[in-house]
Amino acid sequence: MIIRAKTKTLFSGKELTARQQKNTQLNIAEMEAGKRVLESLPRRLVLELTNACNLNCVMCGRNAADFEASFFDIDDFRSFEPLLDVVEEVTLMGWGEPTIHPHFGEMLEIIDRYSARKYFCTNGMTLGKIKQAIFDYQVDVFAVSLDGATDETNACIRRGSKIDVIVRNLRDIVKHKRDNQLDYPWINFVFCAMKSNIHELPDLVRLAADIGIEEVKVVYLTIFEESLLDESLWGEDELIRQFFEEAILVGKELGIILKFPHYIGEDEAGDKLHKDCFVSWRDFFLGSDGFVRPCMSTPVKFLEYDRTKDFLEIWNDPQYQKYRTIVNDSTKMDEPCTRCYQSSHCNWNRRESFIQTQTLFSPDWEKSR
Repeated sequence: MIIRAKTKTLFSGKELTARQQKNTQLNIAEMEAGKRVLESLPRRLVLELTNACNLNCVMCGRNAADFEASFFDIDDFRSFEPLLDVVEEVTLMGWGEPTIHPHFGEMLEIIDRYSARKYFCTNGMTLGKIKQAIFDYQVDVFAVSLDGATDETNACIRRGSKIDVIVRNLRDIVKHKRDNQLDYPWINFVFCAMKSNIHELPDLVRLAADIGIEEVKVVYLTIFEESLLDESLWGEDELIRQFFEEAILVGKELGIILKFPHYIGEDEAGDKLHKDCFVSWRDFFLGSDGFVRPCMSTPVKFLEYDRTKDFLEIWNDPQYQKYRTIVNDSTKMDEPCTRCYQSSHCNWNRRESFIQTQTLFSPDWEKSR
């Protein structure tokens, strides 16, 4: 089964409550009508717990940016509790490794009091420490970033990563899930495809099946530093097709769901600057530095988060309203959107989605408080 990037829809794990369904239906209706001022709440809260990390991946944009580490304020986190029976999902991810936040377990416990699904993306090196929390707080879905099927390739790219440690802990998690006949967590690999690792994609699908992981997601590498230009798959159509097609055959044979980007030149966005973007209707993103942004893939900052304000006042801030009118208009959208590299919305027919050198692609990451 091949899935392309989703936009309007989110992961469909546990059934939504009546209250969640009502908000989701209203949100989709307002999105499709292009409303500037929303009565609905977002369907997903995306909270960047930190921009710090326990690895030093060669392709990470932090290596090409002015970086100052910050951690999400736990009191800000608690301020979202009134929303957690209405939104569909809380996503814990951003530019850093969320599981190293000192309150990560507490945050899962808080979400677990409510109806929202729990999702996080990890490099996998802390799974041994959080295995119990995954089940104690019923994490619905998590993704593990792995950029090779062998330790040699993965560790070369994701410096500090150890594939044997990650695989061992994943096997433990899958065993516990099966032994207890649980339908959670849904687990997937996220693979950043580049010249030096794309040949291992079919074997990564085999590894996922061997462990008992349900899905492998692939994104193309976006390059922020000129030193990595030789890793770009831009213009490497035959190479991409060769290993994608092999991985697809393996996935069909082993029953692994594959979430792949379009081939270059075949993206559904055609000649648009990016696919239609629904983030400013569907998602609320708050960075670890305390600033509200449209999404993690832009340097644009709307405003500093103020937990004393009514959430709908923030959600309908004039900057949000303006963004909802310009984000899909090629004549009006802001400059970072014209070169979108957000994997669900960018246009993989465009060179700009693959190469972002000499551009302002990330926030300044100054601490707000």
